[in-house]
Amino acid sequence: MTRQSITLAKQNDEWLKNQVAEQEFNSKSEAVNYLIKQAREREEYHNYVQMKINRGLKGGFAEKQTREEMLAEFKKRLENA
Repeated sequence: MTRQSITLAKQNDEWLKNQVAEQEFNSKSEAVNYLIKQAREREEYHNYVQMKINRGLKGGFAEKQTREEMLAEFKKRLENA
């Protein structure tokens, strides 16, 4: 692992100390690594959701259908499957 030196706001340092004292983490480094991992996972999920939204927007809008027309289309698709 790479060693880093960071400066923390007092309240963040106190929070990290409390996490270690309460044995949530073995060290401040472990807590910081965990938090960074969580942020990266959230970013990956956000990017995935945004990709799905963009794909949906590019797909355009479906034509307006009545319930009956929609049901008939679904049944036809099922018969052809």
